[in-house]
Amino acid sequence: MIQPRRAGVVFLMVLLSVMTYIDRIIITIAGPGIIKEYSISETQMGTVYSAYLFSYAIMMIPSGWFTDAAGPRISLATMAFGSALFTALTALGGSPGLGTYVGIVTSFLIIRLAMGVAASPVYPAAGRMSANWNPPHTRARVWGWIASGAGFGGATTPLLFSWMRAHYGWRGSFWVAGAGSAVLALIWYWYVRDYPPDETTAHARGARTPTPWKELFTNRDLMLLTAGYVTANYFEYIFFFWLYYYFGEIRKMGAGQSAIYTTLMWIAWILFTPTGGWASDRLGSRYGLRNGRRIVVIGCMAISAVLVIIGTNVTGTAATVALLCLSLGFAAATDAPYWAAAIDASGKYSGTGGAIFNTGGNIGGMLAPTLTPLLAHWFGWSSGLYFGGAVVFLGIMVWFFLTPQGTPRRIVEAAG
Repeated sequence: MIQPRRAGVVFLMVLLSVMTYIDRIIITIAGPGIIKEYSISETQMGTVYSAYLFSYAIMMIPSGWFTDAAGPRISLATMAFGSALFTALTALGGSPGLGTYVGIVTSFLIIRLAMGVAASPVYPAAGRMSANWNPPHTRARVWGWIASGAGFGGATTPLLFSWMRAHYGWRGSFWVAGAGSAVLALIWYWYVRDYPPDETTAHARGARTPTPWKELFTNRDLMLLTAGYVTANYFEYIFFFWLYYYFGEIRKMGAGQSAIYTTLMWIAWILFTPTGGWASDRLGSRYGLRNGRRIVVIGCMAISAVLVIIGTNVTGTAATVALLCLSLGFAAATDAPYWAAAIDASGKYSGTGGAIFNTGGNIGGMLAPTLTPLLAHWFGWSSGLYFGGAVVFLGIMVWFFLTPQGTPRRIVEAAG
């Protein structure tokens, strides 16, 4: 039967999303120990952290093209095996190891740059796989679960890595994480095919057509959605990079409390991403897919912007934490309808289209860590968060200019 097989494919994509975030951020947990062991500066370690995001963003669109050319099964398998390899090799970044020959910081930079390249196909390929296996009216809820996997990885990595480090040391922990990723890669490659069994033969007979780059970059809906996703990611990345600091240094909540409250942020992400996808599909079945997604994005982003303003002005600890975590949660609820709409807008080139879309999101994500503290320095931390709320309202506006449902797909498929 197709349905259990489809559920298995979705479940494995969720696990790949979890794996990607574990492999992505365990370096930040190991970072303090690496800084002390090799006497490198916090700025140098920050450069190592950023190296992954840089190559990940640069290679996003080429990876999307590779996904459409080779198929999402091969693309995600390559991603998982590559992530496994470079996660494990991170253990050799110091001295003894590659650092002996090229320098400690340079060795970690090389490995993390390679890691970003390997990981770059994950979400464009997941988008293409979702388009292949899931009908349009279920794609938002499916993406909600995939996005929640990222939150689960972010929430569990500090505890998981702390346990592994106590048992195996920081180097051994990278080997263990890499081995786990390799096992998941093997399971994915063995179990999954590009299309459901009853569609595989038909698609195998179809001729491969060139990627319609001009049509994708001039696709009005895809460009509008990409612009909106820039604002959504800008807002969310404020929380990812600065909420712990805001709780501890600005609100003076203490390191232990700040860690717990930051974990609550990830829990909000885990809960709200599938909820937003489910709500989008339910509303879509009643009012049309485009309207269902529009309602969720506009409503949730508006609520998140209001909550961040209120949360920065209340004085009680519990109220501040609850309001800011809910603010991120409502923003997270828009991730699934955003991706579902981008997949639809890209038609049969959802790997490349999803990569273009996600590149926009990464641009927003890269701006937030730098621009927020600059605004805080000039105008205070509340203003830095207010600006994030204002950016959200700009993103809301794009949803009023999308063309009627179905038009983007016809444009892109006609080009093929």
